[in-house]
Amino acid sequence: MYLVAVLGNLLIIVAIISDSHLHTPMYFFLSNLSLADIGFISTTVPKMILDIPLQSKIISFKSCLTQMSLFLIFGCMDDMLLTVMAYDRFVAICHPLQYHVIMNPRLCVFLVMVSLLFSLLESQLHNMIVLHFKYFEDSNISNFFCEPSQLLYLICSNNFTKNIVTYFVSGVIYGFLPLSGIFFSYYKIVCAVLRISSSSGKYKAFSTCGSHFSVFCLFYGTAFGVYFTSPKKISVASVMYTMVIPMLNPFIYSLRNQDMKHALRRLQSRAM
Repeated sequence: MYLVAVLGNLLIIVAIISDSHLHTPMYFFLSNLSLADIGFISTTVPKMILDIPLQSKIISFKSCLTQMSLFLIFGCMDDMLLTVMAYDRFVAICHPLQYHVIMNPRLCVFLVMVSLLFSLLESQLHNMIVLHFKYFEDSNISNFFCEPSQLLYLICSNNFTKNIVTYFVSGVIYGFLPLSGIFFSYYKIVCAVLRISSSSGKYKAFSTCGSHFSVFCLFYGTAFGVYFTSPKKISVASVMYTMVIPMLNPFIYSLRNQDMKHALRRLQSRAM
């Protein structure tokens, strides 16, 4: 699964870079999403692969902080890029004649850099919370990686404090703000599509959002399963969140996207 995820996402990046037909804002964001997925799965799975033959789940304090920082950076990048891609679809469907003017290369790079900055801030916020509590350095976490929600259960003995921190940090900052942007974009998209008279036009407009919507549902469905589930039931959701979704993303975008299919065929013909 790890090799399929890494190679699949690398193939998406290579296809987008090598094919001039895919040098558009949507595929620029998709290549960055694939890069974030590679980093996301590489943060946790290699250690799990080493832990399986050793029958060990022990993570040192420094390793825990490092792993959690990278996990949050790449996870938040996924989150922010999905929001940016929703905005890109909103502009493409609601303002098609102005699309290339609005989504110019400068704005695309700016949106990716803002996503990265927001991810770094999110990671440091979690680190500042954890660094105040060093008495759990010798504790073992029953998971294959340092999941922020599990660390919260270790450092907070008060259930009210746990809920406040979980819902504020994970729910508001990590979920509510990006979700608001995605829902607003899709609300505008649905309103614009409903005004189209022909059914073929409606289908064509909705089909451009199909891949993004599928990835969005998978990502947030499992993410909420991790952050709002008891730590004893977190393992299955964690595997889905960290392994399955990065592996499925290349298939979703390649199988549902004709442009990507053509680009992969052209890449295969050049390789042969």
